[in-house]
Amino acid sequence: MAAFSAAMAESLAGYYEFIGAQVHQWADPLTQEQFWRNPYGYGNSAGHLVLHVTGNLNYYIGARLAGTGYVRNRDLEFTDASRRSKDEVLAAFDRTVAMVTRAIRSQSEQDWMREYSAEREPEARDRFTIALRCAGHAYHHVGQMIYICRELEKK
Repeated sequence: MAAFSAAMAESLAGYYEFIGAQVHQWADPLTQEQFWRNPYGYGNSAGHLVLHVTGNLNYYIGARLAGTGYVRNRDLEFTDASRRSKDEVLAAFDRTVAMVTRAIRSQSEQDWMREYSAEREPEARDRFTIALRCAGHAYHHVGQMIYICRELEKK
C-alpha cells in the first residue's frame, strides 16, 4: 500500500505541475494589459483567475493541509483592481504550486485519509479528497483562461 500511496502522490503532484505549465502557456504571451482585460461583460480576466487559483490553493492546501498560516480574502481574488505586474502574480502562483507539490509529496500513507475540514468544502473530509478537488478546480479555471486568451487573440 505504501507504494500505491507514493505513486498517487507523485501522480497528483505531477498533475499540479502540468496545471502550472498550462497557466504559463496561456498567460505568458499576454501583455500586462491583456492579462487584466476581461473580453466579456461577465466573468473574469486571466489575471483574476490566476489570483483566484493561487488563493484557493494557498488556503485549501497551504493553510489547511500544510499549515502555512495563509489567510484568504476570496472576494479580493476577483475584484483586486491594483493590476499588479503579471510577472509578480505568476511568480506568486509558481510559489504556490511548488508549495502544493511539496505538501502532496510529503503525505504519508496514513496522512491521505486524515480528517480534513475547511470553509466552502463540506464534501472534502480527508486530505486525498481536497487534493483531488483542488486539482479539478484549478484545471477548470485553466479552461476558462484558454477561452479568454483565444478571445483576446481575435482583437
